[in-house]
Amino acid sequence: MDQTLPEHASTVTLRVNGTDRSLTLDHRTTLLDALRDHLDLTGTKKGCDHGQCGACTVLLDGRRVNGCLLFAVACAGRSVTTVEGLTDGEGLHPVQEAFVARDALQCGYCTPGQICSAVALLDEAARGEPSHVTPPERRPGDPVPLTPDEIRERMSGNICRCGAYPNIVAAIEEAAR
Repeated sequence: MDQTLPEHASTVTLRVNGTDRSLTLDHRTTLLDALRDHLDLTGTKKGCDHGQCGACTVLLDGRRVNGCLLFAVACAGRSVTTVEGLTDGEGLHPVQEAFVARDALQCGYCTPGQICSAVALLDEAARGEPSHVTPPERRPGDPVPLTPDEIRERMSGNICRCGAYPNIVAAIEEAAR
């Protein structure tokens, strides 16, 4: 039996939630579809499929990305963290705990992307990466204080159709403490 791959497919290895996973995928398969359809990680949601809503946000090498905009083959050898990979055994990640405590999820559809984005936001601010609203007089490299305006700006790529924004901001403020 011939084991050659079709010319439009490749075998790629992704480190997903700490585990190496090898997949044979059509070159056009997005990271989002690889996670959902090939690895059964359905926490990451497909919203607009155009990178405009943030429902598909995952962490790629610790940075937030829209999974619907990346081809999975372009992520070969890289580390992907989904909302399922944020938990520590059976305990929730502090951001997940804050979202529950602050009722920052209503229908829950956008919540996985919101949580992954919030985890990345906390890391970015701690590293001193400025946003559009970060005061220009802040010393480069100093951690960025997470004011409500700073949080809203950094979360602007994630849409919540239910309007849970005030609770999402409060949850991120709580997780930042």
